[in-house]
Amino acid sequence: MVSPEYPPINGGVGRYTYNLVQELKRQGIKVYIVCDKPGRGDFVGLSPQNPCNSEILCDLVDKIQPDIVHIQYEPGLYGLKLHSFNPNKIYTTVDLFYEKAQVPIITTFHSGYTLRQWMRIPEMKKEVESSESRKSTNNSSYSPTPKLKCSLRTVSIYWKYLANYYAFQNQNKEKLIKSAAGIVFSNFMKTIIDVKSYGKINTKKTWLIYHGSEPKTFGEGISKQSARSRFPSLLQKNIDRIALAFGFTSVAKGWDILRQMRIPDKWVIIVNSSVNHSTGERIRLERFASKKSKNNVHRIINLNQDYLSEEDLSALIYASDTVLLPYKVTSGSGVMFDALGHGIPFIASDLPFFNEFASKGLGITARRTPKAFTNALLELDNNYDIYKKAVDGFKKYLKWDSITRNHIKLYNDVITNSNRMLATIDGDVTHPRSHPPQLEYADKVIKRVRPG
Repeated sequence: MVSPEYPPINGGVGRYTYNLVQELKRQGIKVYIVCDKPGRGDFVGLSPQNPCNSEILCDLVDKIQPDIVHIQYEPGLYGLKLHSFNPNKIYTTVDLFYEKAQVPIITTFHSGYTLRQWMRIPEMKKEVESSESRKSTNNSSYSPTPKLKCSLRTVSIYWKYLANYYAFQNQNKEKLIKSAAGIVFSNFMKTIIDVKSYGKINTKKTWLIYHGSEPKTFGEGISKQSARSRFPSLLQKNIDRIALAFGFTSVAKGWDILRQMRIPDKWVIIVNSSVNHSTGERIRLERFASKKSKNNVHRIINLNQDYLSEEDLSALIYASDTVLLPYKVTSGSGVMFDALGHGIPFIASDLPFFNEFASKGLGITARRTPKAFTNALLELDNNYDIYKKAVDGFKKYLKWDSITRNHIKLYNDVITNSNRMLATIDGDVTHPRSHPPQLEYADKVIKRVRPG
C-alpha cells in the first residue's frame, strides 16, 4: 500500500488509507505500507520533495515481491510539477515506477477536475498570496510589490494552469493505462478518469468503490445530547439544529460565506479546523467569532480543537444535523462520506461530485452564496425526515467491511489474470510467495537517496 500521507500525518488521504489497511488486515490480507518519514508505515522514505520515490518503490517491490502494489494517487503527494511552456514535461516522482513495475498496480485516484474547477485553483492561490501580503503590511520593513510585477505573476500563474489542464488529465489517464485497474469514489470521477478509445469510454479498468466511512467508537443509538456533552460549547440552551463545517483551514473549503449567512433561528454553525500539514495554509478563523442571536444563542461557534481523534470526530458528527460543504473546488469529499456514514445529510456547493449524491436524495446542493446556503438550511429543516431516511438507507454501502470486500474482489480479479490468487471473497488467504525484508531496509533506502 503506497501513500506518502499516513497517520500520524494528518490528512484525508492518509486517514482513508489507514482505515482501509486496518480492515484489509482484519480480513486476513498481509499489507505492508510505504509512506513519508513521519508516518507509521512499515517502510518510509516517500515524500513530495523526494525525486527518488520511483527508485524506492522499485527496490521494495524487488525485495518484497508483493502480489499487488496499491497506490493512493493524489498527485500533489508525489511532487506534481507543472511546466509553464511545455505541458508535455509535466511529471510526478512515481512516473518511472509505473513504467518499470513488474507487478500489477492498482491505483485509487483522488483528484480529477473539470476545466472550470481546475482554473479556480490559481484563483485560490492568489487569495492565499493576497492574505499573506496583507499580513506582511503589518511589518514596518514590508515594501509593496509593484502592481505591474504582481499583475505579470498573476497572468503567469493562470497561464500555467490553463496550459497544463489537459496534461494533468492525461497524467491520470496514463496512470490508469499502466495500472491493472483504477478505483474512484464517484461516477463523476469515473467519467473524468476513464480512458477514451476510438471515441468510446473504456470502463473495464475503472471500479467505482465508495470512500468507506462509519463510526469507529459509538453504537448506532447514541443520542445527540450524549454526543454534544463531550463539547462544553454545545451545551448552551436553545440549540436545536447544528450545521458542522470541519477540515483543513484552506481557501478551497469556501468557508468565507459562512460569516455572511443569515443563520435561521433553529440553526447554529459549528466550525472546527486544522492546519494543512503539507502546505501550512491557514485562513483567518477569527472571522468566525461567536455571534449571538436575540435569544442569546451563539450562532457561529469555533471549537478551536484542531485535528480531532476518531472518537471525538464521531461524537461531533453525531452531535450535528448536517455538514456544510461550500467548497470552491473538489474531486471528492471524505467529509461528505463521513456525514453519510454517521447518518446525516449534507449541504454543498453545486459541483459535479456533490450533485451526483444529491441526486440520490442524500443532501442538497446550492449556489455558493450566503443566501443560497441559508435557503438550503431552511429546506433541509422542512424536509429533514425525508433526507434522513434516504441517508439511513445508503450508509450501509459505506461500511468498511463491505468496502474492503470489494477491494479484495478486485485484487483477486487482477491476480487471477496474472495466474495467481491472493484470497477468496470469504477471506481465506494464501501466504505471500516470498518473505518480506526486515523493516530496517527502508532506512537504508532513505540513506541512499538522501545523502547526509
